[in-house]
Amino acid sequence: MKATILRELESIEQLAGRIGTAISIFGSARIKPGHEMFKLTHQIASGLSREGYTVISGGGPGVMRAANQGARTGKTHTIGFNVALPFEPTDFQFQDISLVFENFFTRKLAFCKCSSAFIAMPGGMGTLDELFEILTLKQTGKIAPFPVVLIGSKFWGGLVDWMRANLEAAGLVSAGELNEIEILDDADSIVNYLKRRVPIPDAPIAPFCLDRTGHTTV
Repeated sequence: MKATILRELESIEQLAGRIGTAISIFGSARIKPGHEMFKLTHQIASGLSREGYTVISGGGPGVMRAANQGARTGKTHTIGFNVALPFEPTDFQFQDISLVFENFFTRKLAFCKCSSAFIAMPGGMGTLDELFEILTLKQTGKIAPFPVVLIGSKFWGGLVDWMRANLEAAGLVSAGELNEIEILDDADSIVNYLKRRVPIPDAPIAPFCLDRTGHTTV
């Protein structure tokens, strides 16, 4: 167990700082190709990659596959932070760079260390877990105040309204804290919002050594 954790931490350190300005996309593994949210995720990832952002996903099927597949149509690397699960197959087909984690907490660390913004598509328990982990780390100053964007006002609006009525109104979160969460519905608005919030520096990025499968050898 300890050796696995150390190996995963080492992989994160080798990856961070070499992938350019990256944006992570979370969402359900259960959303199928052809679903409107699969198509929207593909459009968002494609638009971000064309603007020069590296796109990171959780590496699985559904929204994660849509993110990697969409980014492949752009000009940057697309990365999958896969997790080994008995009920969910790995899906490397559209990942230029793949890391496979045995531990959820090191995988979460990878997202936080490598990302400059976070997009949450509709999803279930895993998506909610990742979203609230990011919000907690922002609130406590453990990560920089990176943008958090929720995609789909019909899906997320009720949750944010509940948080305002039950958390903010009771003083359980700071006044104005929830204003840092942006809810958007279309790909162009999302890409333009993140372009304003997340500048891409001109500094060159160290190249990767890719093996024959197209996956990183780090």
